Amino acid sequence: MNNVVNPFLTIGYVSKSYFCDREYELEVLKKSVKNGINTTLISARRLGKSALIQRLFEDLEAEKYACIYVDIYACATMKDFTEALALSIFNKFPQKRTIGRHFFDLLKSLRPVITYDDLSGKPEIRFEFAQPKEYEHTLRSLLQFLDNQTMPIVLAIDEFQQIANYPEKNTEALLRTIIQALKNTQFIFSGSKKHLMLEMFNTANRPFFSSTQILGLIEIQQDKYKAFIRDKFEERKRFITDDALDFILSWTLSHTYYTQVISNGVYATGKKMIDVELVKQVCNEQLNLQQINYIQYRSLLSPIQWQLLIAIAKEGGITEPQSQRFLQKYKIGAASSAKKALDALLEKEMVFSVESMEKTTYRVYNVFLMRWLDRTF
Repeated sequence: MNNVVNPFLTIGYVSKSYFCDREYELEVLKKSVKNGINTTLISARRLGKSALIQRLFEDLEAEKYACIYVDIYACATMKDFTEALALSIFNKFPQKRTIGRHFFDLLKSLRPVITYDDLSGKPEIRFEFAQPKEYEHTLRSLLQFLDNQTMPIVLAIDEFQQIANYPEKNTEALLRTIIQALKNTQFIFSGSKKHLMLEMFNTANRPFFSSTQILGLIEIQQDKYKAFIRDKFEERKRFITDDALDFILSWTLSHTYYTQVISNGVYATGKKMIDVELVKQVCNEQLNLQQINYIQYRSLLSPIQWQLLIAIAKEGGITEPQSQRFLQKYKIGAASSAKKALDALLEKEMVFSVESMEKTTYRVYNVFLMRWLDRTF
C-alpha cells in the first residue's frame, strides 16, 4: 500500500506485502478451516500470532469467507466476553448490508446499550442483565446468528486462556456446548500463556479436551527473515549489509516484534547504506528509550528475583537454574531459594520456558529488557 511510510510494521496488519513468511503455518490453518477442524494457536507474546490470523483472513475473505477477530485479553467476565463478541460482529457487518441489518435487529431484541466514543466515533456495546443466564442466552444467540449465515464463518478468539479466570465457573463448558452445535463456523483459539492453553485443551477433564488441532508458533527462520528485510530496503533503493542483517536477527533472537522495531528504527534513520555500526547505534538508542521503564522493574521484584533475572539475561538463557556453577557464579544463594525466585519470575511473565525433547530453557521474556540487563549489570 502506498500510504505505508515505513515497511517494518510494529503494530497492526496492513497486507501480505508487509508480512514475513509463516507459509507453513498459513497452510496448516487454511487446511484446517476448509476441512472443518478448529485450531488452537499458541505462541509467546508479540511473536506474530495476531498478524498471522489477519494474514489468513486476507486469503480466506478472497474466497468469500466471513472472518471475525475478537481479542478478549481485557475481558474479565462473561459479560465482557459477550460484549466484545457482539462489538466485533457489529463492526464486521455494517448496517448498509443485509446481514448487518439482520444483526442489528438481533441486537435490538437483546436490549443492548449502544454508545459512540466522543473522540473516535467508534461504537461501544453494553448489556445490562440482572441474571447470568441472560448472558448465556445472549452468547448463544450471537454465535447461532453467525452460524446461520450462508457464507462460511471463521471466528478467531485471541488470548482465549482468559476465560479460565472468569468468575463464572461454567464458562468453558458453556462455550464448548454451544460450539459443538455449530455447523458453519470454524474457530481459532489463540493464546500466549502456553501452560494455561495446553491445560485447557490437553487435560482430560476439561471441556475443550482434544477438541482442536494445536499449532505452536516459533521464531521465523533467519534466512527467510533476512531476505524479507533486505527486500524491503532494496524496494526503496537502499542497501543493508549481510553483517547488519545478521546482527539484527542475532540481537533480537529473531523474535518478530523486536526484529520489526529495530528494522523500523534502522529504516527511520533515512540512510541509504546500512552497516552493522548503524544497527548497533539504533539498538542502543532503543535501550536508552526503554531504560526508565526497566529501572522500575527492580522495585517490583525481590532482591533474589532481580539477581536471578540479571543472571538469566547475561547467560542469554539457562537450562540448569539450580546448578551450583550457575548459583555460585551469580551469587544467587541456595537452590531452593532460586527455585522459588524462578517460579515467581515465571508467574510474573518476566521469564518464560522453551521446551524441547532434550531440555527446558529459561529466557527473559522481553528481549530488549534482556539486552538492557546484560549491558547495564
